[in-house]
Amino acid sequence: MKTIIKFTLIAIIVLPLCALYGCMRNISPDSYAVGSVGQVNRAVRGKVISARLVNILGSQTGVGTTAGAAAGGVAGSAIGGAARENIIGAIGGAVVGGIIGSITEEGATQQQGMEYVVETENGSLITVVQGVEPCLNIGDKVIVIYGQRSRVIADIR
Repeated sequence: MKTIIKFTLIAIIVLPLCALYGCMRNISPDSYAVGSVGQVNRAVRGKVISARLVNILGSQTGVGTTAGAAAGGVAGSAIGGAARENIIGAIGGAVVGGIIGSITEEGATQQQGMEYVVETENGSLITVVQGVEPCLNIGDKVIVIYGQRSRVIADIR
């Protein structure tokens, strides 16, 4: 019986953590969603006038909270021997597990990115936040691609 409970606890904790990794957004300017294929986007030329590293906050989809609450509830229900103690343990475990799961999800999906300020050829200033790779430097000539997800890429002409 204890082996089944241990296996269940491991499954409840590990599987959602694997799912959290899949929830991390791909913020690379080199990646496109399948719906973007064949879509026409406006592009303008410019020059990078500022580049800085920024933190991109993690997501809170509820997966971490749910997984944590489930794991905490199962673990908490094993406390004590009487039914009342098991119920109180399950409720307390679910609350604590949900809080820990939420914090874990946000931390696991947090990323670093780059904020670029670009001066376009007509003198306008725009900012775009995207992944850290490929790295652009101040003074680099770039092309800003507008769309559902705007991106800045090197102008190689």
